[in-house]
Amino acid sequence: MNSLSVRALLVRGMLAGLVAGVLALAVAYFLGEPRVDSAIAFEDAHAHEHGEEVFSRTLQSTGGLATGVLVFGVAVGGIAALAFCVALGRIGRFGPRATAAFISMGALLAVYVVPFLKYPANPPSVGDPDTIGRRTALYFLMIALSVLLCVGAVILGRRLAPRLGNWNATIAASAAFLVAVGLAYAFLPAVNEVPKDFPATLLWQFRLAALAMQVTLWAGFGLVFGHLAERLLVPAKAERPAATSANSTAASVH
Repeated sequence: MNSLSVRALLVRGMLAGLVAGVLALAVAYFLGEPRVDSAIAFEDAHAHEHGEEVFSRTLQSTGGLATGVLVFGVAVGGIAALAFCVALGRIGRFGPRATAAFISMGALLAVYVVPFLKYPANPPSVGDPDTIGRRTALYFLMIALSVLLCVGAVILGRRLAPRLGNWNATIAASAAFLVAVGLAYAFLPAVNEVPKDFPATLLWQFRLAALAMQVTLWAGFGLVFGHLAERLLVPAKAERPAATSANSTAASVH
């Protein structure tokens, strides 16, 4: 793949990330923000001291949320597009759409689902402010481990395929990935700072909203980027039937 194609795919990946970010923003606003408001109300009712608010809650839930989600969407879209350039033709005989779907599902699993199961998202008022640095470091460490283990599983599956076949190699690589993730879960310290009187339903709904936002982001990216990548890399696909029909018509006339 030449540099012009990589550049074009990078631009399309960022555009697809922006579109996916808009979809995820809608989910975050309508599903996540009401739970955030409820968590803040719980915190206000139980806190003895209240820090000074730098940005209003209205600005946080609109402009701040939009900026964060859209910038994140564009950034991960560009990174996923570069991963697509590396993966295309190297992970099997998949076309651009299927490769984009594979990258999206893999990214959702490695970047969010696996870390989420160890360190799930928490709303405001959950967590000790003094441990935020430690919790953040553990979460990003889990993301790094998950991504590395996912890449390792793909490489292992490719190397086992000639001896075991694609199906058995996929099962073996998936099993190795699950074992490695299980060991990471076991050795990394747990974090449980949810107050005893925090509503369990609210916590569950917030985490489901966070998961829904990520699923929407990556599913939207996979669909949009797969379409854009196919149009770029297989431009003659739509023209071929028209050309064939025109040739047949010309032949019948003569």
